[in-house]
Amino acid sequence: LSSSSGLTHESHRKDVEQVYLRCSEGSIEWMYPTGALIVNLRPNISPASYKHLTVCIKPFKDSAGANIYLEKTGELKLLVRDGDRSPSRVYCFSYDQGGLFVEATPQQDISRKITGFQYELMSKGIAADLHTASAPCRPCSDTEVLLAVCTSDFVIRGTIQNVTNEAEEQESIIHVGVNKLYRQKSKVFQLTGENGNWRGQIKTLLECGVKPGDGDFLFTGRMHFGEARLGCAPRFKDFQRMYKEAKDKGLNPCEIGPD
Repeated sequence: LSSSSGLTHESHRKDVEQVYLRCSEGSIEWMYPTGALIVNLRPNISPASYKHLTVCIKPFKDSAGANIYLEKTGELKLLVRDGDRSPSRVYCFSYDQGGLFVEATPQQDISRKITGFQYELMSKGIAADLHTASAPCRPCSDTEVLLAVCTSDFVIRGTIQNVTNEAEEQESIIHVGVNKLYRQKSKVFQLTGENGNWRGQIKTLLECGVKPGDGDFLFTGRMHFGEARLGCAPRFKDFQRMYKEAKDKGLNPCEIGPD
């Protein structure tokens, strides 16, 4: 978390402050914004790898008081307009497209304004998984499922207990009962209740029309801004078939118990 306050710049309303961030994910909070911030993302990796990175930002729900621009060699491209209330909107761009320039907008009372956003740096391949613009709800092929099992942040066998649709955010929340936990990067799926059942939530796009259904599924996906996002999710019996076929041919990219 990087935090700054514009009150220290009250006598110099056009001040520009530089911020350097070394982490691959985190958040910026700018209280009482005046002047501007230049946000320099400098992750602790080889500079040669920068060109393979995608940057995503997600403004806080109540973020206000500044416009956020993409800046490269003095040219500004508006990314997030002050007051844009698109819930859960995520803005992504290639690392080499430029840095972030956050400029305060004129305010009568800056004490009521806080500009903030979460950010994540990720490889372009992972970003493409999360934002498949052409067909976000397309079922995965056998090869894609087997690769997802090896590379996803979470892999579980479970059932759909319920689906909650959030029209405002254009998202569906899948409430999952876990029968077997193969892997999880963050503790999204946890033991709950007296019976010690494992449960968790996975988000996906509302347009995909996910509905509660009988039977087990293999849920895979990635963590994105602290939330589990759905990747490939075949029925478990279909996964067992494709895993066995690949294993028999020696083509499965990694070992995982299909039972």
